[in-house]
Amino acid sequence: MRADSAAEVAASFIAAINAHDVEAICGLMTEDFVFVDSIGHVVQGRENMRSGWEGYFKWFPDYQISVEDTLEAGGLVAMLGSAKGTLCKRGVMKPENYWQVPAAWKAIVRGGRITEWRVYADNYQTVKMVRGE
Repeated sequence: MRADSAAEVAASFIAAINAHDVEAICGLMTEDFVFVDSIGHVVQGRENMRSGWEGYFKWFPDYQISVEDTLEAGGLVAMLGSAKGTLCKRGVMKPENYWQVPAAWKAIVRGGRITEWRVYADNYQTVKMVRGE
């Protein structure tokens, strides 16, 4: 049986994110998973991230990642593309709350699972929307 490459694992992770499938996302994370968002916020542990993904998908029910280029070196994967979504406030998604930004992601894969996921994006406007600014 052939093990998936690190790039294939990262692609599966993105597919699970785009499907908003929290169980599949968690199934691809190691127990000691580390997430670092674009403003430097760090979350450690698969179970802590489970609620993080659930909350994020409530904020942005149409969140999607598009990858244009993927680079792989051993267990390190870098993906370049864009992310987009619409902030949902009080159950309503308004067109003015839509955003799309260039983005990059760094994945470290160990044993066929993601052990670290870092997001690089200019999310200044998105953070302001979430905070109500």
